Amino acid sequence: MRVPVLLSALLMGLAPDVAALAETPAKIAPVKIGVLNDRSGVYADISGEGSVVAARMAVEDFRPQGHDLVVEVVAGDHQNKPAVGAALARVWYDREGVDAIFDVPTSSVALAIHQVTREKNKVFVDSGAGTADLTGPDCSPNTVHWTFDTVALANGTGGAMVKRGGDTWFFVTADYAFGEAVQRDTTALILRNGGKVLGSVKTPFPASDFAPFLRQAQGSGAKVIGLANAGGDTIGAVREAARLKLTEGGQALAGLLIFSSDIHSLTPKVAQGLVLTEPFYWDLNDGTRAFSDRFARRFSGRKPTAAQAGVYAGVLHYLKAVAALRAVDDGRQIVAKMKELPTDDPLFGKGTIRADGRKIHDMYLFEVKKPAESKGEWDLYRVLATIPGSEAFRPLDQGGCPLVVKAAQADGARP
Repeated sequence: MRVPVLLSALLMGLAPDVAALAETPAKIAPVKIGVLNDRSGVYADISGEGSVVAARMAVEDFRPQGHDLVVEVVAGDHQNKPAVGAALARVWYDREGVDAIFDVPTSSVALAIHQVTREKNKVFVDSGAGTADLTGPDCSPNTVHWTFDTVALANGTGGAMVKRGGDTWFFVTADYAFGEAVQRDTTALILRNGGKVLGSVKTPFPASDFAPFLRQAQGSGAKVIGLANAGGDTIGAVREAARLKLTEGGQALAGLLIFSSDIHSLTPKVAQGLVLTEPFYWDLNDGTRAFSDRFARRFSGRKPTAAQAGVYAGVLHYLKAVAALRAVDDGRQIVAKMKELPTDDPLFGKGTIRADGRKIHDMYLFEVKKPAESKGEWDLYRVLATIPGSEAFRPLDQGGCPLVVKAAQADGARP
């Protein structure tokens, strides 16, 4: 039980200087941050231990001692299983004093954590999952969706492929929440622009053999084969597509969620020419390069992924809100403060968090360089276009989030 300073002093028989106490900021209880992700499976390179490194760097850069804060970072493996993730979140919240959970790739797990966090009135800042449902009809006053989502990926990669003449599609889709969401959102974009979806096939998650699914896509005659998967599944699908020489037959391959770690594993020789959308790349500007060099020195020479960058920026902004409120107990209050404060960090620049919990920043359309163009191990992308955040993400009034209606009503009630 946290005893107020004045009462504590009186119980100890002291005579406190009431005026002095009134001028002294209240002590904040220790802040405990949990980084929950895939540490051993298909998404370990996307997030994993690298996200823990990013979280600790954010804590150090925030300099909690200067804000009279003590911050601890813990980590856990959700094994890409919603039940495992939800159970661990409950233990963290109920028994281990965790105040906020970060990262959580795998949309089905993220949706489970989203609900547990709301129930426990804690904070969830997602940087690893893609489903735009986190800010849709089931949006929560306890959740911020930081890095990307399926709508932004569809608007970026899907939009670019359609503009290039890719008006017929076949989807190879991971059989879980993210795959379904990104196929849904990309399909909507294709149809709006006069294109057609000729078919789709669901793959097990994770999948070990993509050959039969890609042959089905090849047989469809679609101009574009959309890979609605991520991480190790995307790597496996792209490698198999190269072996089957799909692109040599005139079909284009669209990776709807690809991270720099995936391209690094594939190498530009295999992945050259792939068009993809990301909100972060280590070589974008001086700020991203400086951070990425520091990160690489701590993490075996590896450059950070967008998910790991999102953990860094999200933790930094969360701590700013905690310091501003001088409190850590009320998750809804903290998320409200996060929405109130403008975001600003060296990785995503200036931005905002909307009423539905969607973090708004620019997205980038990249193309994987040819081997002859790459000047080093991590020199992977060239920028095709910058997509302003206002165009990349779903319009605020189209997601069906009840929090948006409440915010609009509150604005209307103000004089």
